[in-house]
Amino acid sequence: MGEELRIDTARLLRSINDLGGIGRREGFKGVTRLALSEEDGEARDLLVSWMEEEGLGVTVDPIGNIFGVREGSDPRLKPVLMGSHIDTVIDAGIYDGAYGVLGALEVVKRLNEEGIRTRHPVGVAAFTNEEGVRFQPDMMGSLVSSGGYPLEKAYERRDDDGVTVREALKAIGYLGKGKMDPEAYLELHVEQGPVLHGMGVEIGVVEGVQGIAWWRMALHGQANHAGTMPLDMRRDSMAAVAETYSGMLSYVTAKGDALCTMGRIHVEPDAINVVPSLADFTIDYRS
Repeated sequence: MGEELRIDTARLLRSINDLGGIGRREGFKGVTRLALSEEDGEARDLLVSWMEEEGLGVTVDPIGNIFGVREGSDPRLKPVLMGSHIDTVIDAGIYDGAYGVLGALEVVKRLNEEGIRTRHPVGVAAFTNEEGVRFQPDMMGSLVSSGGYPLEKAYERRDDDGVTVREALKAIGYLGKGKMDPEAYLELHVEQGPVLHGMGVEIGVVEGVQGIAWWRMALHGQANHAGTMPLDMRRDSMAAVAETYSGMLSYVTAKGDALCTMGRIHVEPDAINVVPSLADFTIDYRS
């Protein structure tokens, strides 16, 4: 057998840190590159420049997914893609998503350096709006690409300021027209929980995936003075939210294979001394 082909670890870490410099905010430790924001656009431009430096043919599809493909020896074969995403949640770590995309690019760099030609084309993929913080649903780019979500419906999704996905794609220059039909896909990802780390296991292979459901809900009560309205006469929307969340936590604890999170909540009239008349909140449920 020939010598084992290994990546350049130091170079991979440099590229992850370089990309991680985009989206830094004063006072925050992490990075914020919400999907299709200016920061996401800047990160995309940098990624595309790196792909082009390696001689990859770059394709952007209608939902903004980026694919950089290295030619194979058999033009009849479909590409084998590796990748992940480069958008982030708020104040995120630099490895989530970027590790998979830049790890894939590092594989391509080593193939180029060694002059190795593969039968299949080999490509790097960066999917749009994997996180779903600014636009819902999450995993939008891969959903649209795989036929799991209609493109036109994705285009119409709006952020909190009313900006649509189509408008945001156009604003950063990634409203593409290309198409990608891969033979296979592989994703490298950092562990986002404590399980493997706690077991001292360095790497795991995914055997299943969580189903995710998101809801946005509103509970309507009645505003009243916090000092004069007795508890037993209140219609306190926030108290109802607390009871709802407590009940859900009890349910998933008993179920054992589910999780729930109430990550956003807003109350009205939003005053320290007024019983809330409205509680608007989200629920993330996974099993």
